[in-house]
Amino acid sequence: MILRPRQQMFVERSVTALHEHGNTLAVASTGFGKTIALSAVVGRMLAKGDGKACVLAHRDELTRQNVTKFSRVNPGISISVVDADSKSWRGRATFAMVPTLSRQSNLDDMPPLDLLVIDEAHHAAAAGYRRIIDTARERNPECRIYGVTATPNRGDRKALRPIFSNVADQVRLGELVRSGHLVPPRTFVIDVGTGEALSQVKRTADDFDMAEVDRIMNKAPVTEAVIRHWQAKARERQTVVFCSTVDHARNVTDAFNVAGDNAVLVHGDLPDGERRAVLRRFETGDARLVVNVAVLTEGWDHPPTSCVVLLRPSSYKSTLIQMVGRGLRTVDPNEHPGVIKTDCIVLDFGISTLLHGSLEQDVDLDGSDGTGEAPTKQCPECEAIPRCGPPAHWPASGRSGCHRWLALDWRR
Repeated sequence: MILRPRQQMFVERSVTALHEHGNTLAVASTGFGKTIALSAVVGRMLAKGDGKACVLAHRDELTRQNVTKFSRVNPGISISVVDADSKSWRGRATFAMVPTLSRQSNLDDMPPLDLLVIDEAHHAAAAGYRRIIDTARERNPECRIYGVTATPNRGDRKALRPIFSNVADQVRLGELVRSGHLVPPRTFVIDVGTGEALSQVKRTADDFDMAEVDRIMNKAPVTEAVIRHWQAKARERQTVVFCSTVDHARNVTDAFNVAGDNAVLVHGDLPDGERRAVLRRFETGDARLVVNVAVLTEGWDHPPTSCVVLLRPSSYKSTLIQMVGRGLRTVDPNEHPGVIKTDCIVLDFGISTLLHGSLEQDVDLDGSDGTGEAPTKQCPECEAIPRCGPPAHWPASGRSGCHRWLALDWRR
């Protein structure tokens, strides 16, 4: 695979920083092709000798995506997977799920690594990640640590500098829009009579209180107004909708369907197979809208999506960037013949645009100590956040300890 010139520069700067510092963070907005660039960096680092690399991700979808694209970039490098179903380190490049690998019994089997790669590296300060990073450094003090992310600043303001001492490169959203690798967003901030109430919602350590947001937004007149605005501005567009709670999302999905606009729902309580089937309906065009609760924020893309509807606020710019980013990818005419996409309409009913303004974000490796309470709805191991209830469908076995923690320690 031939990399674009900007991707090649990204790779060169990353490799140089890894050799110079032993670690580095590389930042690139959605649509840049981070997985392709990440794969090229691993290929360069493993080009000589018999070194081993491990690529970390916190979700099955990301791991599958990483494996597929890595094989396209590096067809000559053997791969293996460490997840709930497989525990193989046979490949020179191993793709590991953080919730699985962070368990001590699995960490004990991890061989010395020459390179540890962290996809969605803003999660690297979480306990499960740190356990893996510390073990990798103990097994091989020369192990290089490479992180890639679109949103480098954590919502809880925890510092990334203990892991990454430097930033190799940053590709901003505006740069990708100007180069034609992302479409520009056209944002409409719409108050359906809820703006003042939303501005008074309390913030927890991880975000706004979504139960309180639900009480404001999960009302039939509000949803009816949302649908009218969407029908007027974006009815012919494939659309992703972000809601506050599962109950809110169900009601929004039902209302769209009653209005004659085919909508499907995904949330954290759906089994993986059912979730993939629902998303397939959207991706094949059987549904016009996919409504979700904190599931499609990262690690999912369907390029023909050209409208993003925000029915919840976000207290952190990084979350806003991730949500809007689902609609900014350009369309490859070979993969989606006949689909024309020149922009993305963002309908913000949740005040995030007013709070944060520009979608650009400077890198801050130092974070801040913070004085707020610890998040009460976030797994301390891998930072999964089931927003609206315990993932009760997860089996007692075959899943990592963090998922059992979420099921057992859920509280609103």
